[in-house]
Amino acid sequence: MSPGDEPGYGDTSHAEDRGYGGSGQTRTRLPDRTGDVYGGARRGRGSSSRSLVTVVGVVVLLIAAIAFANRGGDDSSSGNGDGDKARTSPTAASGDRPVDTRTSGIPSGYTHNAQGAQSAAANYAVALGSTDMFSKVRRDQILSTIITPSRVSEFEATLDKAYTPQFNKNVGLNEDGSAPKGYTFVSRTSPIGTKITESSSDTATVEVWCGGLLGLAGQNSTNPVTSSWFTITMQLEWTGDDWKIVAHSQKDGPAPVPGDDRASGADEIAKAVEEYGGFTYAR
Repeated sequence: MSPGDEPGYGDTSHAEDRGYGGSGQTRTRLPDRTGDVYGGARRGRGSSSRSLVTVVGVVVLLIAAIAFANRGGDDSSSGNGDGDKARTSPTAASGDRPVDTRTSGIPSGYTHNAQGAQSAAANYAVALGSTDMFSKVRRDQILSTIITPSRVSEFEATLDKAYTPQFNKNVGLNEDGSAPKGYTFVSRTSPIGTKITESSSDTATVEVWCGGLLGLAGQNSTNPVTSSWFTITMQLEWTGDDWKIVAHSQKDGPAPVPGDDRASGADEIAKAVEEYGGFTYAR
């Protein structure tokens, strides 16, 4: 995210290319009015855009840094025939009932099949792209819930070195990861669809196509909330009667051509984030 009115905004030198769950390049069409960024001035692809890319890139770096080179098994079958159903109608919903249990606030208790793996990957993408990842306590809860047990400590150690109090200040947040007074921090991932690329009876590689929102909503914000598109790849394994992440990576796109919608003001964005809840995803 760039120097500005957010408290503590500073160096983001350890950031790279996109994503928390987002893409490295974003384009947002803003209203043709004068004033600050959230007041509606059209902005070019200058410092504000670059600063957003920097912060967005930090999060992809954090997750991508702990992605492992494990590949799914050579057995490309789903283990129960669900893969054939998905291949014949890849965009159709399965019709299976979503999970009705949660662990640490995250949907859990998925079915032991390809559909269950895809549902897990979609919901885990939401968790990894949330504002909770900026809080040490909440981040550890998320990791212990969605990461395979043998990798939890490694994930925690890597992310603890990245999500430091200074890092939070650098992206405009308070040291504890909370938004400063007068600002609303937005970090949301919304899965658009999923697909299985490899699977066996107890492993699955799932790609999740997502749209994302990231930024600080506030009248003086130099990093307004912008949208992005990206694809997350998760390698999952069946352990402890549920699907867990073994490795995680992501790439930009596919991204549609931006529309001509006018960007909303800071107050409207902040209100929407507070009033519109998320979903439990099911393949």
